[in-house]
Amino acid sequence: MALYQNQELKIYNSLTGKKEKFIPILEGHIGMYVCGPTVYSNVHLGNVRTFMSFDMIFRYLKHLGYKVRYVRNITDAGHLTDDGDQGEDKIAKKARLEKIEPMEVVQEYTVDFHNILNKFNFLPPSIEPTATGHIIEQIEIIKQIIDKGYAYEKNGSVYFDVVKFNKDHEYGKLSGRKLEDMIANTRALNAQDEKENPQDFALWKKAEPQHIMRWPSPWGDGFPGWHLECTAMSTKYLGEQFDIHGGGMDLKFPHHECEIAQNEAALGKSPVNYWMHTNMLTLNGQKMSKSTGNSINPSEIFSGDSKHLSKGFAASAARFFILQANYRSILDFSDAALVASEKGFYRLMEALKVAKGLPTGTTSSFDVAAWKASCYETMNDDFNSPMLIAQLFEAVKYIHLIKDGKENISAADLKTLQETLNIFVFDVLGLEDGDAFAKADNSKLSGTVELLIKLRKEARENKDFATSDKIRDELLELGIQLKDGREGTTFTVI
Repeated sequence: MALYQNQELKIYNSLTGKKEKFIPILEGHIGMYVCGPTVYSNVHLGNVRTFMSFDMIFRYLKHLGYKVRYVRNITDAGHLTDDGDQGEDKIAKKARLEKIEPMEVVQEYTVDFHNILNKFNFLPPSIEPTATGHIIEQIEIIKQIIDKGYAYEKNGSVYFDVVKFNKDHEYGKLSGRKLEDMIANTRALNAQDEKENPQDFALWKKAEPQHIMRWPSPWGDGFPGWHLECTAMSTKYLGEQFDIHGGGMDLKFPHHECEIAQNEAALGKSPVNYWMHTNMLTLNGQKMSKSTGNSINPSEIFSGDSKHLSKGFAASAARFFILQANYRSILDFSDAALVASEKGFYRLMEALKVAKGLPTGTTSSFDVAAWKASCYETMNDDFNSPMLIAQLFEAVKYIHLIKDGKENISAADLKTLQETLNIFVFDVLGLEDGDAFAKADNSKLSGTVELLIKLRKEARENKDFATSDKIRDELLELGIQLKDGREGTTFTVI
């Protein structure tokens, strides 16, 4: 019997604004689609947080015994610089500035995306389709929407008729917006605008002569609209209706709203049963922004090469920090928070090692079965990773009490405790053992301090006692104490 048959999973559904019991369309199977990156630059930390949340969700669903088809796309065309229907293709613009082919841009940043996610120990999705690999499917969906009367062609471009669609359906039901309010708050169309209404959005855009990325279509050479790509790829691999669609909350409108409209217009069905959205990531209490310098790249977390960080961090320590917040909560990223979280991460890893050598007795003073059930209850409550981590630290406290002889545990309960910790720490949260990271950190620390000791020795030999004392005193402030002896200078971390 699969685990999911004994668990009641609840998911917060953005479409209804409440937690709902999860019932898959096909028992034992789950179709999940998550909007992937537009590969024109290095993946940013906010994206990593979103994908990490869904990696954890994917892991837990698999652990429960579901057969999960997880589709996460690569947007490699059609995403314009204004995130709508105006501006230049983001990838084509990067290619023009770098004087390289657009697919070189796509390759470079797709590789970067995969490298970063691998460092954070992500599982690969079941399918990772690209927008450019599904042009035919997108054209066919446009034809269906035109045939149903919800789209029109103008000068080689095709637009979705939002006003007409809203007469038969509800445009704005995901984001909670009313079309009447949107119309009232939108500027009037200018003479050059091809749209019949400002809210209409492009399904296909005519490619101007200078536009590099272009494909033939019944309406002339052009390229697909950003919203259409996800509709084509999700329905191709998951069917006309599927279980879960995820992404960052910034995609709720207009991207996901338009996806719903396109599906309902073409197929007459609402595509997704459970919409899930992750919240924002801030840095030092402020919105991340490259223009103001308040930003950090994922690779800088590992190297520590950022004005916002005091040092580098192991990827698993950073992953642990991110998962300490609920995926629907705003997460504030800061050096102090990372340092504190790192200590907790290594404490958790140390407890797992201690648990392997614990003495056992005939009875237990800790209800391991109830604790195990509580771990599942927290994850079944909309994948509540921070509460799961709190439960894991209840076990950590108990492990140390047993080690100190203040509590006891039976052999059977110890086995259950160890197995459950391994499941949730490694399989579900996706953390990796910190031993290798600690050794690497110690090696780097030793090399750095030895270099400073050598520089201090040279300063003393040159009678530059001010520099010598400065090195000693500043290392002490950082918690590293130098000791001068007959055999030379040694150091200890205090």
